[in-house]
Amino acid sequence: MIDNMNELRSFIIVAQTGSFTKAAGRLGVSTSALSHSMRKLEEQLKIKLFHRTTRSVATTEAGEQLFKQLFPLFESIEDNVNALSHFRNTLNGTLRINGADHVFLYVIWDKLLRFMEKYPEVKLELISDMKFTDIVAGRFDAGIRLGKEVDKDMIAIRISDDMQMALIATPQYLEQYGIPKTIDDLTSHQCLCVRMPTSEGIFPWEFCMPKGKEVVKFMPSGRFVVNNNFLAKKACLSHLGLALMPKDRVLKELKSGEIVEVLQNYAMRYEGYYLYYPNRRQDSPLFKALVECIK
Repeated sequence: MIDNMNELRSFIIVAQTGSFTKAAGRLGVSTSALSHSMRKLEEQLKIKLFHRTTRSVATTEAGEQLFKQLFPLFESIEDNVNALSHFRNTLNGTLRINGADHVFLYVIWDKLLRFMEKYPEVKLELISDMKFTDIVAGRFDAGIRLGKEVDKDMIAIRISDDMQMALIATPQYLEQYGIPKTIDDLTSHQCLCVRMPTSEGIFPWEFCMPKGKEVVKFMPSGRFVVNNNFLAKKACLSHLGLALMPKDRVLKELKSGEIVEVLQNYAMRYEGYYLYYPNRRQDSPLFKALVECIK
């Protein structure tokens, strides 16, 4: 018999975060107190729930099984409590969303601000990365990715228009190296490369031929390699080369003339962003409110 159900909730948070320090921060307790609580739970169950190292903590096979059984139950409890919120005309709780920084900053930021203003008791956790994160394994409520990247077994709702790409450079760079007229011309240019976080390879550039829908891939090369578009944009503005990125990231600089777009006839458009989530989330009043706000 478990003496304190809070220990089970603490167990879930530790399993989610993979860290006593992070879990303690979310729970508002000390790391030592949380560690002691988990050891007490293991003693009560007479089962080891965690593999512990000096830097991380991971669930054992038994711990993972317990997590998979408990997590939906606690989530259901939270959803049922949130369902009562209409009696007091507000919602509360926490939503964790995974996505690329681009979608948070340039696509839905204003919508999220309105959501936070409308529901002041709701906490949002936005986790930005360039990886194709498993939102179920990562304990996220939802993810946001481009249409072609969404898992087929997820419920998906489109939340943006197509994403227009732009190949850009500064006038100073183009004055020195010339303006590329064709994709083949790029071989004689300094291309600002972005390294993929998973395979460690370089992101290939894709272009659409002016006639028809043929997609041409080009492998960029150059002296400057980064791992995100923030640095690629900074390098481009520093006259270091050509950069390929979503056009809405650089609208201000294009308008001011600080940078210019080249090979516009070859610019790619990608299917827009989708909010995707497992079907267990669709009955949550809190999650429904988020969907209504950003779709």
